[in-house]
Amino acid sequence: MGREERFPVWEAALGAGVAAAFATGLIVVYLSMPDSDYSFLKLPRNLEELQILTGHLENYTSDYTIQVLVGYCSVYIFMQTFMIPGTIFMSLLAGALFGQLRGVALVVFAASAGASSCFFLSKLIGKPLVFSLWPDKLMFFQKQVAKRREKLLNYMLFLRVTPTLPNTFINLASPIVDVPYHIFLLATLIGLIPAAYVTVRAGIALGELTSLSDLYDTQSIALLFLIGVVSVTPALLGKDEAQEKTPEIAVPMS
Repeated sequence: MGREERFPVWEAALGAGVAAAFATGLIVVYLSMPDSDYSFLKLPRNLEELQILTGHLENYTSDYTIQVLVGYCSVYIFMQTFMIPGTIFMSLLAGALFGQLRGVALVVFAASAGASSCFFLSKLIGKPLVFSLWPDKLMFFQKQVAKRREKLLNYMLFLRVTPTLPNTFINLASPIVDVPYHIFLLATLIGLIPAAYVTVRAGIALGELTSLSDLYDTQSIALLFLIGVVSVTPALLGKDEAQEKTPEIAVPMS
């Protein structure tokens, strides 16, 4: 079996070490909280569980703001790093607990930190996983990145704003196809703001939500695609200009 088809022991140990670091942070937060029944603390899998969790955490947010913030960020970053589904519920929770402005800032920070953690973890140990799960997507992504190298930030912004490629795939595949980290981070920070705004705003009125489909109506989806088109337009224009400015080879006079 070739090297790219297996996970060496040190790479598995590295992943376990990252998970242990997050777990340690959560334990420290737990020990700093007052004695109480925390059986309600679990990752929500639906809106009903999220509403129950929100009702309990609202009682602690004002008196133990730092602990709640650290615990929230640790969980969100951990979920992003290890591709655990359910971050949409965490975004809704930010709106319910912290309001619009602070909620958006918190979600963008935690999501970007988690994406960055996933980026570097994938750079070290993720290549076999990405090749085995998404060989066709990876080939497509690699060609697009190579073709749009000069306007790569615009293309990465387009991917973040629109559902062209899953965010999990982008986080894992970007270091493999040589997307520079500063472009990856900037595109993530800016590109996640529209979706974060939509979900956090919905979280403020969490009690009125009956389904996750209520989050993205036709107007919201159209707005996200419009932002995506605007972000990628400079890259397309730059490509056309480059083709038009291709110098002609002069024919020597005899």
